[in-house]
Amino acid sequence: MNLTALLEERARLHPERPALVDSRHGRDRVVTFAGLSRRVSAGACALHDTGLRRGQAVLVFQPVSIELYEFLLAAFHSGIRVMLADPSAGREFLALCCQRLMPDAYFGSWKAQCLRLAVPALRRIDKAIAAGPWFPGAVRWRTDHGKLPMVEVPDDEPALITFTSGSTGMPKAAVRTHGFLLAQHRELSQSLGFEDGETDLITLPVFVLANLASGLTSVLAATDLAHPGKPDAEAIRGQCARHGVTRCTASPAFFEGLLKSPRGMPAFRKVFTGGAPVFPDLLRRLRAALPDAEIHSVYGSTEAEPIAHFSHDEADAETAAITRRGGGLCSGVPVSAIHLKIIADRWGEPLGPMDEAEFSRMEIPSGQVGEIVVAGNHVLGGYLDGIGDDETKIHVDGGVWHRTGDAGWIDAEGRLWLLGRCSAKLPTFAAPPGIPAEALRYPFAIECALREKFPGIRTAAIEWQGRRLLVVGKQTDTEETEAIRAVSRDLGMDDLVCLEALPLDRRHNAKIDYPALRGILERRKAAC
Repeated sequence: MNLTALLEERARLHPERPALVDSRHGRDRVVTFAGLSRRVSAGACALHDTGLRRGQAVLVFQPVSIELYEFLLAAFHSGIRVMLADPSAGREFLALCCQRLMPDAYFGSWKAQCLRLAVPALRRIDKAIAAGPWFPGAVRWRTDHGKLPMVEVPDDEPALITFTSGSTGMPKAAVRTHGFLLAQHRELSQSLGFEDGETDLITLPVFVLANLASGLTSVLAATDLAHPGKPDAEAIRGQCARHGVTRCTASPAFFEGLLKSPRGMPAFRKVFTGGAPVFPDLLRRLRAALPDAEIHSVYGSTEAEPIAHFSHDEADAETAAITRRGGGLCSGVPVSAIHLKIIADRWGEPLGPMDEAEFSRMEIPSGQVGEIVVAGNHVLGGYLDGIGDDETKIHVDGGVWHRTGDAGWIDAEGRLWLLGRCSAKLPTFAAPPGIPAEALRYPFAIECALREKFPGIRTAAIEWQGRRLLVVGKQTDTEETEAIRAVSRDLGMDDLVCLEALPLDRRHNAKIDYPALRGILERRKAAC
């Protein structure tokens, strides 16, 4: 089934309902479900006129906008595959992406067309389509005439290919089929509590497709989504007021930025936050700002979204105490459509293929720490050409389990607790009673515990020169430093270092960039 069939159905059910709202040069633009359906069909016709056909691929560099979703849906409508890659990853990365899969065409803004001319690998792409003003050598994107019937495709037809950096340096390409995207839509609509007619403020672009399929209005946040920790709070507040926004799904950094704004949070009725660690103190501050709202944290990944979600209403003194003692971060009960197991932590070692009996012997009991593995219709079964499969996939009697790379444990109530990356294990230190014995081998468990006791301070726990080192992302006074040191010793840390700030990931501005942190420590050592 073609994913865009759901858009056509929504256009018939409520043609005049706004589907997408964005802001350009300070002015709102609105397209209805019927209007979007017409534009998608016309855009598919334009792609056909350009010479593109089912099964070909287009590399897309376009800011989050109405044009982006017009193009994505027109490509899906035509059976054309869309490729996405992060241009900020650098020219070499983009060249490697084209080496993995050479696109048949290139689509993007005027600025993106300039990038194409500057990168030799991108110049070799045969066709170029420009969104916006005319650009030399490019066909202008149009959705104002023509109509092309939707191409029927099987569920296993590739629709969306996204490139991420692999551990070997060669990009991994996650291939989402039409069937995968439909399964993801069904699970997101259920686990995120979609209600027909809601209006959603969008900061995480992947959720727009599920919104459109569910009949929600998507208001694309009027802010620089490349820097979610610095939202334009006033522009967003204005959007929410004008369009009656009722819900928002965003990264923790985005909500942190809104909470710090002078006028506080817009009056959301539903809040879902994920994509990076969601610490309990953020959930408490969101509750204080939005006392009547539903507030949830969401755990998932590129390969499996969602995996679990946790309502703030389920948080209590017990869960907070477990976190403070080093038990990690509670992520709630796994969603109904996913199968989740905890297996012995053998990260870095390829596993399988194997039969069900052998796989079952790898599973460890509740209350013990291991790797989190998942399976289900909305779990990615493999990467393009199998690059990345050896380290992340387990083939079991014809089925595929995905190794998330995260460590965790399941408590007596069936809730998942996150401990951090399996690859970041520290030298052994025994956990206190009531906490899984291996929990304090994982940095995230220690960072969560310290965040609960010192909520205004970000920390990172790493192995450094054979010892367990705590890095504090703030220059603290002597009294505060000694207080942090005392608590960190109880969590097994040997040494403490203070920096001005900790390096964070580019995407969400919320996860600690451990390789960059090691580089800082190396330079400090060399300077001494």
